[in-house]
Amino acid sequence: MTQMTTLARSSAGTPPAVPRLSRRAKAAVVVQFILKEGANVPLTALPEDLQLQLTQLLGEMRYIDRATMHAVISEFSDELDSIGLSFPGNIAGALSALDGKISAQTAARLRKEAGVRQIGDPWQRLAALPVERLQAFVTSESTQVAAVLLSKLDVSKAAELLGTLPGDVARRITYAMSMTDAVTPDAVDRIGLSLAAQLDSDPLKAFRGQPSERVGAILNFSRAATRDQLLTALDEEDKGFAEKVRKSIFTFAHIPDRMNAIDVPKITRDVDQDTLAQVIAGVVADVDRRSVDFILSNISKRMADGLRELSEERTEVKPKDAEAAMSEIVRVIRALADSGEITLVPPSDADD
Repeated sequence: MTQMTTLARSSAGTPPAVPRLSRRAKAAVVVQFILKEGANVPLTALPEDLQLQLTQLLGEMRYIDRATMHAVISEFSDELDSIGLSFPGNIAGALSALDGKISAQTAARLRKEAGVRQIGDPWQRLAALPVERLQAFVTSESTQVAAVLLSKLDVSKAAELLGTLPGDVARRITYAMSMTDAVTPDAVDRIGLSLAAQLDSDPLKAFRGQPSERVGAILNFSRAATRDQLLTALDEEDKGFAEKVRKSIFTFAHIPDRMNAIDVPKITRDVDQDTLAQVIAGVVADVDRRSVDFILSNISKRMADGLRELSEERTEVKPKDAEAAMSEIVRVIRALADSGEITLVPPSDADD
């Protein structure tokens, strides 16, 4: 764009008169100029009929003189400079721009009334789905469709998905992948749109997180005795659900296994020293003592010594006060993880 503006304004005096070319021909001149300069032109964003017309024009045109090129680029540059604000131009674009800004119910209603499907690359949407949702597609669709889906996923995610499938199903799908050489891009696009349409037809859910995640979040801040009692009861009711809840729980004892050592100093930034000292003085269980040692060994020696001295002044810390202090540290760590400032090691990786 800078090159075009420089070219358009390089000649002194009155800009050259724009020759009588159609707007489509002028567009072809601009596109050819940008391509010749080596810039990327995202023409795939245009409707297919416009892509066809532009390609045909580029094939039909032979050459233009330098004065005509200067005039067309100058006009195009002036039009760009005069634009103050642009809008999506259709309901699909507006929904995309307001994604996350309006409620899911309102967006779904507008999309239904306007007959607009969820826009965007369907394969990007599918690749962002959790493995559990992808597994539902694989088990409900034909082996050929499952093979295409698996081929379009990131290698690590495809491997994770295969690992969740029964052996015979995984074998059939991987064999079907060997026969995908003849699949056309159009067919892949239709499969992606069909799978994405199923997402659009899914009913809206009142809760974002999985049930196990919501239970785990509550138990994170429950007393240890209450948490253990409830998990034991859940084991009796539904052992699989209880295991998912355990993986969603992050307690003080999990700090050494799921937190990166380099992130530990961020705890001391958001947790006051009195709270940290209370934990150091009040821990009883070995697993909690291990977390204390992990924290102290990954902060500055001066701060660690200061916290130890401060904890020695607390001759007696009640168990409930120590648990409250540990819960505050856990709350801060979860907040740092939710904001993206730190990344916790997934439970499955921490257990390996």
